[in-house]
Amino acid sequence: MPLRIQLFRKVTIIGVGLIGGSIGLAIKKHKLAREVVGISQRHSTLMMALKNGAIDHAYHDIKKAVFNADLVILATPVSIINGMFSMIAPHIRKNCIVTDVGSAKLSIVNTAQERLPNPSLFVGAHPLAGSEKKGVQFADPDLFRNSLCIITPTEVTNRSALERIKKLWIKLESNIEIMSPEQHDSILSYISHLPHLVAYALMETIPNEYLKYAAQGLKDTTRVASSSPQLWSDIFLGNKKNIINDLDYVVNNLSQIRKCLDINDSKGLVEHFKTAKIKRDRID
Repeated sequence: MPLRIQLFRKVTIIGVGLIGGSIGLAIKKHKLAREVVGISQRHSTLMMALKNGAIDHAYHDIKKAVFNADLVILATPVSIINGMFSMIAPHIRKNCIVTDVGSAKLSIVNTAQERLPNPSLFVGAHPLAGSEKKGVQFADPDLFRNSLCIITPTEVTNRSALERIKKLWIKLESNIEIMSPEQHDSILSYISHLPHLVAYALMETIPNEYLKYAAQGLKDTTRVASSSPQLWSDIFLGNKKNIINDLDYVVNNLSQIRKCLDINDSKGLVEHFKTAKIKRDRID
């Protein structure tokens, strides 16, 4: 049986919620690091992460947590990730690789390049996996299995650092795709951010007294509206240019459908729905 080679000696995960906790569990499951350290503002979160084995050691203090780490993973909400670079910069070792799991990449990459002592060792990443649930109690070492992880290097990204982050996500059983931060944000606006926005808007529209009649169709359509409002507010603002642009297309399509309804245009409605069905069937 071949020996498993550790990719890192010490990994520090800042933010041990669902994603950060799942990364910790997966790293430990696949024996990719000698030590996994977690940091969180909440004592209860750290205790749960220790209890379920997502981390080996817990800290509230950033300086202690990142000391001598060769990989720091930022797994907090997008708005907090941008603030974290200045906080970790004075304390990380010279050759420490920094990565993240944020859903809006361009703002994160730009901030990393401005604030980290060695921007070439920052490698942006976004695993397209998760749940409407939140918290380390829902962490799963197999969360990333067969999912896609988008990695967003820039022209200054260190080749060795990029290869190690690619290898990390491959070992976590993800499929890898490389693209620019700009392309990532454009794609994610359509396939992730807009669906969440529409789900929130739809649920806000439905009168409370009608919710008791909700069947599976509404539950399926709006499942993601149970996601963290603060988390998604941060994501929307982090990618607002793309989202506003794409939202205009949604509004235009709804206006066209409304016009078809207004003039009893059955043929027009069918054409809109056929186009949508063909696209939807392609992702099953």
